[in-house]
Amino acid sequence: MKLQPISLRERVDAIDLMRGFSLFGILLINMLAFHTPLTYIDPYKWFSGNMDQTIFTGLDIFVQASFYPLFSMLFGYGLMMQFLRAEHYGQPFMPIAVKRLLVLLAFGIVHAFLIWYGDILITYALMGLLLIGMFRLPPAWLLGLGVLLYTLPHVMFTVIMFLAVMVDPNIYIGYQEAEQSVAAYQSGTFAEIFSRRLTDWYYVNNPFSFIILAVTILPLMMVGAAAAKLRMIEQTAAKKKTWLVLGVVALTAGLLLKMTPYLFDKNYAFQYVQEIFGGPLVAIGYAAIIALLSLNVNFMKVLSPLVKAGRMSMTVYITQSIIATSIFYSFGLGLYGQVDLLTGTLIALGIFVLQLIFAELWFSKFNRGPIEMVWRRWTYGNNFEKSNNSKR
Repeated sequence: MKLQPISLRERVDAIDLMRGFSLFGILLINMLAFHTPLTYIDPYKWFSGNMDQTIFTGLDIFVQASFYPLFSMLFGYGLMMQFLRAEHYGQPFMPIAVKRLLVLLAFGIVHAFLIWYGDILITYALMGLLLIGMFRLPPAWLLGLGVLLYTLPHVMFTVIMFLAVMVDPNIYIGYQEAEQSVAAYQSGTFAEIFSRRLTDWYYVNNPFSFIILAVTILPLMMVGAAAAKLRMIEQTAAKKKTWLVLGVVALTAGLLLKMTPYLFDKNYAFQYVQEIFGGPLVAIGYAAIIALLSLNVNFMKVLSPLVKAGRMSMTVYITQSIIATSIFYSFGLGLYGQVDLLTGTLIALGIFVLQLIFAELWFSKFNRGPIEMVWRRWTYGNNFEKSNNSKR
């Protein structure tokens, strides 16, 4: 028997529900960067008017930096599930895992340089290649090392951020870069947009920024992998007390940390504390809520569209970028920098509703999303069974 992709009957709906929920939150936050130069601005000052400020506050506390950690943990969870499955069948895991992640890297490169600079797939692929070398560690080691790798560097960076803000509160605001982004994306040629996209991607992925990404994403994946070894989601019913304690403690502590800019000062140091320490805790709280609610059959039926979106997460993520850049960039409607936060949020909601409808229609005929089909075909080659693609 050769290793095959996970079949439909082996999927865990609660995991796909978490993925679908994450994709909606990710879109809400990514939408800010789709239509504004979010990387270079102070969002607390950029969004003016009572309505926009209210919406931003809600997004900042409940959404910002709380959904990519959840998705990162789920990425580690999924990879570990594949490893455990390979071990169960006595099949080699590493060659397929490396190939799968290299294909993901290729998708990320296309996405980052030809569609949208805010790509996370490249980082996921590279961190995943590091993660698979740790899969034989006991779950306690994975969890402990993940927490240490996350906490120690970020405590140091937090101290540096507070010192930097004391010297210059506006040190991380790029007024010129923001103007250049608006000019390029709103009315630039394809070549100008491509050039700006490269610049913006490097700004987020320069060597120092990549170190921050590495000590953020990889540890989160390690935590997810440890949870998979403990079968936290599959055995939710048996671990209800653990999930309940995690949910209450993590969500309470996380939301308090997420409110620090509003309780103390809206500077980049408190924003760093909010995102780096508050975000993942809120993510764990959300995961606990979903895990516990997923025990209710009626709840799962109502949210089955989100489950289906989670089953085609790659397709949903990339098409969000395609649709949004077509709306806001000059090769589409050219609305970059011209819509308020309310309009942008409503557009995000509209895009996601359309994606839910598409997922519902697609899975009435197929068992995998369109990009997922390509991903698995390039990973497994001729070992990919046609029955995994289309329904009989």
